[in-house]
This record gives sequence, structure tokens and C-alpha cells, in this order.
Amino acid sequence: MTPLILASASPRRKDLLREHGYAFRVVPADVEEIAPSHLSAGEITLRNARAKACAVAAMHPEAVVLGVDTVVAFEGEIFGKPSDMRAAFAMAKRLNGRTHEVYSGVWLRHAAKQRDRGFVEITRVHFHRLSDAQLHAYLARIGPLDKAGAYAAQDDRGEFIARVEGSFTNVVGLPMEALAEALKNFA
Repeated sequence: MTPLILASASPRRKDLLREHGYAFRVVPADVEEIAPSHLSAGEITLRNARAKACAVAAMHPEAVVLGVDTVVAFEGEIFGKPSDMRAAFAMAKRLNGRTHEVYSGVWLRHAAKQRDRGFVEITRVHFHRLSDAQLHAYLARIGPLDKAGAYAAQDDRGEFIARVEGSFTNVVGLPMEALAEALKNFA
């Protein structure tokens, strides 16, 4: 069996892979994520996922390397990870009571076989409207600084997320349904 390497240190991605029964190693990619303004959210995530997978695959050519990048998009703006709690609150306030999209770019690379496959998963997320006090309490509870869009789908108790259209695991950070299909036909 070809080894699988996750080119990410994300605890949520590790948890999802484990929960779905995958055997894998973690080798975080040392690449800078970029978000050029002339690219769409899907293009940005796919480009970053490819860069991560290719960087790690160069060091591990016999493995299938999985690179992933996830962003929140709202009204044409990309919401990455907030820099501090003030930025987290500003993001949450803008998304409050509204609908946005979560984009994950996924790239699989097997360097020895010169095989690549990439795809983008898009999920629409609808939020409840919360008061400022409720938003502050939510952010304090989930620790938003390492989460795109400053929220945590995996820790949501129904208080912020009203409804998800599409892959819930995509909102967590890795679209497991589409990944399973891609891996089945890849290696």
C-alpha cells in the first residue's frame, strides 16, 4: 500500500483522516500561503494546496501527499485566519446572520509516478444572528485564531451555524467525501 502523507499540521484535518480510518503520516509543508487579488477563492485554495503537496512530495516521492487549503469567502472577500481577537470579532460580526462559502482546495501528488490530481470543494454556510455579547462568548469558547473565518464548525453546538449546504467536513477543513473518491481513483 502506498503511504499517505498529510502536508498540514492542522489538528482538525488529522482528526478527520483518523475518524475516517486512514493510515497516514504528518509532514507539514513549509510554504507561504498566498492570496493574490486577481485569483478567485477556488483558484487560491487550489494553488496553495498544490504548493504544499508538491513541496512535501519532493522529499517523499514514493508517497501520496495530500495538500489542503481552506478559506472562507464572503461578498468577494477572503477570510483567512484572524491575526488577533479584534480581527476575529470583526470577521464574526460581518458573517453574523449571513451566508458565506467555504472553499477547500485539495491536491494529491505522487512524485515517483508523476501523478497529480486537484479539486475544489465549495460549501455554503448559513449563520444565526447573535448579539455582540453572544459573539464574544462564542469566540472566547472556541479559540478562533487558528481557524479560517474565526469560527469552528466542529465545535459549534448549533449556536452560530444555522445550516450547511454541502460537505460539513469541508467546513471543518477537509472534504472527506470528495477526498475518498479522489483517493480511490488515484493510487
